[in-house]
Amino acid sequence: MNAPDLTEKQLSSTSVYDGRLLHVKEDQVLLPNGNTATREYIVHPGAVVVVPLLENGDVLMVRQFRYPLQRDFLELPAGKIDADEDVLACGQRELLEETGYAAKAWQFLTTIHPCIGYSDERILIYLARDLTEHAHQRDEDEFLENIRLPYDTAMEWVRNGRISDVKTMVGLFWAEKIVEKRWVP
Repeated sequence: MNAPDLTEKQLSSTSVYDGRLLHVKEDQVLLPNGNTATREYIVHPGAVVVVPLLENGDVLMVRQFRYPLQRDFLELPAGKIDADEDVLACGQRELLEETGYAAKAWQFLTTIHPCIGYSDERILIYLARDLTEHAHQRDEDEFLENIRLPYDTAMEWVRNGRISDVKTMVGLFWAEKIVEKRWVP
């Protein structure tokens, strides 16, 4: 059975906004039925999320204020991929920068696309183990607090909504499968 072609073909593209991090586009597209439509979307450089597991099984997280929602969130360390930067190098940089920890063992978990209706953002998730503590290297506009949580507590906080950041939730659920040896990559 042949699947129908659902591809929308770009007819034109306009940059609506070019910011330091995000770029907004408005495209005119040709739909599969021959009609045209407008598509607005955000162009994002991509990001890496790190699930840092400490020797005792605790997960290292960060608490930070997120301006768009006007509140603190508990998250896994993460950051955007710089132009031409290797994704693993990005994860290693962000872990050290945000938490002051470095890891000797790295394992790729998955790639997620968190906002497919309005952004091309992709987030790669890594598990980091065999951690050593160093001095953090935060940007001057970055204010974070390290939080060490027993893994079971972190998962309970996901289940009860105390942790609601989607990249953190997905990262914790993937790592849970590996920690409990229910999935071996």
